[in-house]
Amino acid sequence: MARTPSTMVPLGTEAAPFSLPDTVSGRSVSLEDFQEGSGLLVMFLCNHCPFVKHIQEGLAAFAREYQERGLASVAISSNDVEQYPDDGPEAMAREAKEAGYVFPYLYDESQKVAEAYGAACTPDFFLFDEKRRLVYRGQFDDSRPGNDVPVTGEDLRRAADAVLSGEKPPEDQKPAVGCNIKWKPGNQPEYHGV
Repeated sequence: MARTPSTMVPLGTEAAPFSLPDTVSGRSVSLEDFQEGSGLLVMFLCNHCPFVKHIQEGLAAFAREYQERGLASVAISSNDVEQYPDDGPEAMAREAKEAGYVFPYLYDESQKVAEAYGAACTPDFFLFDEKRRLVYRGQFDDSRPGNDVPVTGEDLRRAADAVLSGEKPPEDQKPAVGCNIKWKPGNQPEYHGV
């Protein structure tokens, strides 16, 4: 199980536009669909990654709780489905239902959205404030498969609480760690592994 850290994109970076198919509803979802004036969490996930599976239940609970409090969330899978068919759109739709995800689960076939966000691993979290400026990028919490640390979402909760209170999260943030995004041949961004 290879461990890839997130790239820790500079805080203050503006959310990149996207328009991608939602594997659950079948409709196209874009950045503009999320109302400005509240925070937005953009997550890069995939179905088969043990790091995502490890936090899946806690992540679904987090999303339900924070959606009720006004935080919008969206997940994106950018893996090469030719090499990893378990991460394809039909499997994503099943995964979202089985996991109880309340957010759109979008398919980034071209991988351009992952590249635009600087996503490197699954899971990878990008929390934007009401002006769509990056205020948190990093881990869900300290739990990893096999380390016996409970899944709490502590780091992301702290950041989301700050955003919902109109405050900035602390800038001392730990990178997310997970499986690398499965880039198509020739698509691997220059920043990958930085």
